[in-house]
Amino acid sequence: MKEGYIIRDQTLPHFITATVVDWIDVFTRQSYRDIVIDSFHYCIKNKGMLLYGYVIMSNHIHLIVQSEDGKLSDLIRDFKKFVAKNILEKIQTNPESRREWMLERFKLAAQNHTRNKMYQFWQYGNHAEEIYSNKFMWSKLDYIHLNPVRAGLVVNGSDYIYSSAGNYVNDFGLVEIVKADNPIVDVLKPASFIKYNSY
Repeated sequence: MKEGYIIRDQTLPHFITATVVDWIDVFTRQSYRDIVIDSFHYCIKNKGMLLYGYVIMSNHIHLIVQSEDGKLSDLIRDFKKFVAKNILEKIQTNPESRREWMLERFKLAAQNHTRNKMYQFWQYGNHAEEIYSNKFMWSKLDYIHLNPVRAGLVVNGSDYIYSSAGNYVNDFGLVEIVKADNPIVDVLKPASFIKYNSY
């Protein structure tokens, strides 16, 4: 299936969504979320990743990312491959009550595509949207940071540690990000003021 959102300019920041196949709630486990965090650290240090914002939800990740080397598609591919490989290894080797069920779902997904031999962890496509203005950057950051609020996980976006909201509000987070300039929205806005649905 051809992706409708294509990265045309590899040098510009993009809003990216990575979704686990069948919307499996893999990231309810902290150990799997931590693999994503480790991958962010590695890509920032070794692959020229500029990360402006992110959130790790139960079955998908949103991020705003740019490549210092102008090879964004390669960067995203490597990031997703690293995360998938390490989570699949952990599912197979560590205690996991849902192991057989999850591996069966990943195996079935791989049968529909020739790229993966054994398991497919991510849905194909990244829903990439080019960040074309500062205002659009902040609308996407707001969307990212309010995901856990809309999901009922926290009252304030900055209370959810597996996102960059804390970086913007408290200058602290699990990952060192590149801050966007001139915030337009308040990531502490309570859920009662939110008028749109989460992805």
